[in-house]
Amino acid sequence: MRLDRYLSEIGIGTRKNIKQYIKAGRISVNGTIAKVSDMKIDETTDSVTFDGRKLEYREYEYYMLNKPAGYVSATEDRIHKTVLELITETKRKDLFPVGRLDIDTEGLLIITNDGDMAHRLLAPGKHVDKIYTAVVTGHVTEEDIAAFENGIDIGEDGESLITEPAKLTVIGYAETLNGFGLDKDVSEQNVNNEYTKVEVTIHEGKYHQIKRMFAALGKEVVYLKRLSMGKIKLDENLAIGEYRRLNEEECL
Repeated sequence: MRLDRYLSEIGIGTRKNIKQYIKAGRISVNGTIAKVSDMKIDETTDSVTFDGRKLEYREYEYYMLNKPAGYVSATEDRIHKTVLELITETKRKDLFPVGRLDIDTEGLLIITNDGDMAHRLLAPGKHVDKIYTAVVTGHVTEEDIAAFENGIDIGEDGESLITEPAKLTVIGYAETLNGFGLDKDVSEQNVNNEYTKVEVTIHEGKYHQIKRMFAALGKEVVYLKRLSMGKIKLDENLAIGEYRRLNEEECL
């Protein structure tokens, strides 16, 4: 691999920056100051340093993020903060979030540059379960549970769109959001004065799917958090906004 490509991929700077760094003698390969930016290196064995700091190259990087509300699941956005801004351990330019969580949704989000892994987790044909916990307005009934199992029409503008079977489990009921440890405003008046905490398992990823499924049943999702994608479970030790690298087993 060319030295400038290596340095660019791990976020040291643009190729123009890198030429300037090399001219200034700030980059060394195996203890020798690099003279040209297009020199070939072995990224797996050669030792590259920048200002005396040894650099580490990984072809693929994998992070588990406990996404906070207020961040968009995108690589860039002109208005909102993006989830990539929370990953401070790396400056790679090719990282992306695997799938999307709405700006007000919390929980598990995988950040990587491995397209194959993203496909394994997101492709409809893979049927990878995604588990969420949610708080919704109203009283979730046995009829609602059956509707999730049978598929719900979340189509709009007269077009039908039936979801695949999903699992809905009631965790508990409360008269206030404080009953579930939540302190937030609800966008609409909750005339039933009751909330239900549930767990939802889907293996699709349609736009706003869980919110639209409950909306079709006359309920509003006021809190949503993703707990797992396949075998990857949100690390309970990660506080909101924190992240860690995935371990080898989670990456498989």
